[in-house]
Amino acid sequence: MMDKRQRLLLVLEILWWIVTAIVVLAVLYPIQKAMHVWPFQTWNIVFVITLVTLTRYIFLLPHTFLAKRQEIKVALIIAVFPFLFYLIGGLNGFMRYIEENTFEALTGHLPAVDQKSIENYIWNEMLFFGAGSIIAAPVLAGRLFLSIWRLRNRGTV
Repeated sequence: MMDKRQRLLLVLEILWWIVTAIVVLAVLYPIQKAMHVWPFQTWNIVFVITLVTLTRYIFLLPHTFLAKRQEIKVALIIAVFPFLFYLIGGLNGFMRYIEENTFEALTGHLPAVDQKSIENYIWNEMLFFGAGSIIAAPVLAGRLFLSIWRLRNRGTV
């Protein structure tokens, strides 16, 4: 049976995943509305979820289920670095595609005014969430390492 704190942490985690889903839907809505095909939708979703979740863990670690679970934190520190290269590859793939093919194949069906604005939106949000994810990953590793040290030496997270 779960105690009150564990139940609250579970409810908080579920609420954060709901907020993350809402953010993903809000970010992707303009793209889905304007585009027939969005080949980078999966990467877009990965970048948004990664940035929101890692940032949340960086700042709210004491209020998560990870707070006192040292083994999981060590595993996440190790997993962060391969994941970081995965994220870099995804952002690089997007940028290379746009530089080599331009947006024309994706947005050519739109009126000129709408075409330019959706292209700017896509470019800016992909770079924001992609680069943010890439930055947040090693920062989270550092935060987890600090948390491990604090819990072992001071008894705090």
